[in-house]
Amino acid sequence: MDSALWQKCVEFHGHSCPGLAIGFRACEAAKEKLSLSFSKDEEIVCITETDACGVDAIQVILGCTVGKGNLILKDRGKHAFTFFRSDTNEGIRVVFKGFEEGVPREERLKIILSAPLSQLFELKQPKDTIPPSARIFKSIECAGCGERTAENKIRVVDGKFYCLDCFEEYSRGWGR
Repeated sequence: MDSALWQKCVEFHGHSCPGLAIGFRACEAAKEKLSLSFSKDEEIVCITETDACGVDAIQVILGCTVGKGNLILKDRGKHAFTFFRSDTNEGIRVVFKGFEEGVPREERLKIILSAPLSQLFELKQPKDTIPPSARIFKSIECAGCGERTAENKIRVVDGKFYCLDCFEEYSRGWGR
């Protein structure tokens, strides 16, 4: 284990915990399987199925961030992360196997940081395909609040443009 990199993750996240360790080790698995290094732009894309602590390790280690458009949250409540190389379209889905109930927190942390990757994760084919590169959208002024909003998030009512906060959803229950 790269202790200096682990410390960098802890500093970024704010504390040491099993969740951060899951993300740390998931990155190790992805780096090993796909020969990854830090992504300066969108060389690596990660689709995370959790919004938990491990996502912070992914940002630090692999450079996947929401701002660059190469960290996509598809929250399913699972410690599952799909990593793609944009140059080769190769991908791997790294799924944490979990623990039996009752394993104390400090013991879980020790196990996650020291166990063989095969004991911690299932490596699977991605469920998703690599997403397209991030786009920049034109900004449009909302008729309700006056704030500028990305064109792809605007809703139109009676020819006027509204942001998602000002738009009043209309539904009669069909198609849900």
